[in-house]
This record gives sequence, structure tokens and C-alpha cells, in this order.
Amino acid sequence: MNTEDNNTFNLNIEEMTKAGLQFGHKKAKVHPKVKPYLLGVRNTIYLIDLEKTQDKFIAALKFVESLIAEQKSLLLVGTKTQFKQMVKDAALEMDMPYVNERWLGGTFTNFKIIKRRLDYFKELERKKAAGEFDKYTKKEQAEVGKELKDLAKKLGGIKNLDKMPDAIFVVDLKKDKLAVKEAKMNGIKVIGISDVNIDPELADYPIIANDDAISSVKYIIDKLKEVVAASKPKVSA
Repeated sequence: MNTEDNNTFNLNIEEMTKAGLQFGHKKAKVHPKVKPYLLGVRNTIYLIDLEKTQDKFIAALKFVESLIAEQKSLLLVGTKTQFKQMVKDAALEMDMPYVNERWLGGTFTNFKIIKRRLDYFKELERKKAAGEFDKYTKKEQAEVGKELKDLAKKLGGIKNLDKMPDAIFVVDLKKDKLAVKEAKMNGIKVIGISDVNIDPELADYPIIANDDAISSVKYIIDKLKEVVAASKPKVSA
């Protein structure tokens, strides 16, 4: 591990431990490829070696740093119930696209079709804002309103995605394995929190850590936000 990198990203083993990044799953759920990243077992729960997590975390943050500096795009994916709002809030703060509801199959593999739906969604919003639906009957307006609400839930986070992102950050590689699969098929880099129950090699930049605890995921996302904020090209006055 490079101490200079660690200082740059303010990664601290003590803070990571306090946030609970080290707690994996029960013995029966461990993936064979995670074993090199484990310390042992405590009360039937596998413990992750946070020094090794720190190395992987640094590699992931370095990649994000270069991605943002080059003005490339990153899409956040987190559909697990307890993290939906956290993912949305973080994405909005970083001005990034996100998916926090169910991943729509074909989002990447059939992006042209998704793009048409996004254009349709934005056109409906434009018409509503311009008052073009005011002449409709109450029933028709209600139907349009229902359609807009449905589209906002499914596509709101990627509404302004004009092309496929350069990378995705995935909160749970197992829960959102379809997003990971589509990304890999389309040459999109994957950064992901990899718990002990999933193959870390599914991600190009895995962060070996607890993907269930709110404190653990928050710690990781907060570090992501710090790096993004620091890496954005400065706009001259």
C-alpha cells in the first residue's frame, strides 16, 4: 500500500472498522475467490482484512479520480431498499446519473430503445410544463400524470443520459448483477462493493467490504463523493 495514496484519500483503518466494513457473511455464504481477502471467522461471520480492502479501495478511488478529471461519466447503481435514497442523494450531489429502482434489462444492451423512451419522457415533461395538456379532459390528464410518474420512477435517474456511461459504481454486485453483466458486455468499467458472498472479479475495481450495513456503504459513498468533488476540473472565472 502506498502511504501517500492513503493520505490523499484519507482512508483510515480505524474509521473503516468503526463503520463496519470488515463484517462479511456467515461461513456458508463465502465465495472461494474472496478467501485471500479474509482474516478469519468470528461467531460464524467471516471477517474481511481491511488492509487488503484499503489497497483495493485506493485503486478504485484512483480510477474515479482519473475518470472525473477526464470529464467522463459515472453511473451509480443501488437498488437495495435501504440504500435507494442514499444513492439518489449522492448522485444528485455529484451531478451524476443513477438507478435506484429495479434495473431495466437492456439499459445498456439496447440503449437505443432506452434512449427513445428517455426522449419520450422528456417530451412529455416539456408538454406538461408548457401547459399543452390543459386542454385535455380530467381523465386524460390523470392518465398522462400517471404515465409521467411511472416514467420518473423507472427512468428519472438516467433522464439526461445521452450516451452510455464510461463506468458504473454498484453498491451490491450480487443484487444488481444484471447491471454488471450489461456493463461488461459493453466495455463499461465496473466499480463495486464486493461482499464475501460474490466473486470480486466481477468488478474491474472491487472494494471488498460489507454491502449490507448502512454505515459501511455510507463510508464508501462518502469517500466517492470526496474524490469526485476534488477531481472535477476547476472552472476559471
